[in-house]
Amino acid sequence: MKSISTIVLAVAYILISNTSTSAQGCVAVRHMSCAAPAGSADYFKQRNGHWQVSAGYRFFRSYKHFVGDVEQKQRVDQGTNVINVSHAIDLGITYMVNQRLSFSVNLPIQYYDRSSLYEHYGNTIAQNPQQKRFDTQSEGIGDLRISGSYWLVNPVKLPKANLAVGMGVKLPTGNYGATDDFHRLTKDGTDYTVNLPVDQSIQLGDGGVGVSLELQGYASITKTLTAYANGFYLFNPRETNGVIRNPTATTIDLVTGSFSVADQFAARIGLSQSIKAVPGLAVMLGGRVEGVPAIDAFGGSSGFRRPGYIVSVEPGLSYMHRKTSIAATVPVAIYRNRIKSYADRLDPLGVKQGDAAFADYLVSVSLSRWF
Repeated sequence: MKSISTIVLAVAYILISNTSTSAQGCVAVRHMSCAAPAGSADYFKQRNGHWQVSAGYRFFRSYKHFVGDVEQKQRVDQGTNVINVSHAIDLGITYMVNQRLSFSVNLPIQYYDRSSLYEHYGNTIAQNPQQKRFDTQSEGIGDLRISGSYWLVNPVKLPKANLAVGMGVKLPTGNYGATDDFHRLTKDGTDYTVNLPVDQSIQLGDGGVGVSLELQGYASITKTLTAYANGFYLFNPRETNGVIRNPTATTIDLVTGSFSVADQFAARIGLSQSIKAVPGLAVMLGGRVEGVPAIDAFGGSSGFRRPGYIVSVEPGLSYMHRKTSIAATVPVAIYRNRIKSYADRLDPLGVKQGDAAFADYLVSVSLSRWF
């Protein structure tokens, strides 16, 4: 039974430590792994000085537009919706000082594709008679994160409940001024292109130095069933990153003319059930919320941003064998809300509110190995 408990607790560790904030549409939440690394069935038996390497892959396709929590179904029906496709690989390495304290470095490598009408010829028939859709892309490394995590109770003792606290620093290593070619039409219908910054949702970084705080915990309910939960908040004090959204414009809006450097948040709660018939295998089911606030905790909140959040049901599987672990989750959206931004709230009539596109689901797969 002790070995089963070890597996259950290790599965909980995988779950709570593989939380990541991931953009799931136009709400620009950066791909970024949390502080603690993925675990394995042997996690609680590791000796001082052991290392872990990990790699994760994440994918989503956003195409459904929301204003508040109301879906703008006509955008899909009319073919004027924006489609964002995101692929990201998260690379990580962790050093365990002891069984309770660890330090990690995580770096995402990203590829984005954004398809739209309005950013090019336009959405209307008058602007875009053939309703042509064009793509912009960005690819490269994202923002590097250095972090530490500490368990309040020594996990080797296999406590029925435990809590870890973590803190990290996010560095602006990702290109926050990535550009691509946008298509335009002359009055006589000739196509030409202009090179401009791509949309904020497919920028590789946000341009700010941030500090993250997180809590992660688990509690054994039975010998094979474990509850897990964690919370993550990234503080981004810098207000804007200086990248002008449209440098060809005749006038630049002082509030929304450049990209905002926004805070981010994520939280998860759920249950993990180990399968006795297949040692090392566990099934998980939980809930997840992630997003961008309209107002930052510190610093100003002006600049262009699409704040909002997404609530998902998150099923998953995890398998551990010796010093290797694999986990896969597929959060499925059940509620999406594009809340009013700081700029929206400055509207004297109180009616202004932008929209944002969200994905239906996110695919996340991670692999880790202890050395």
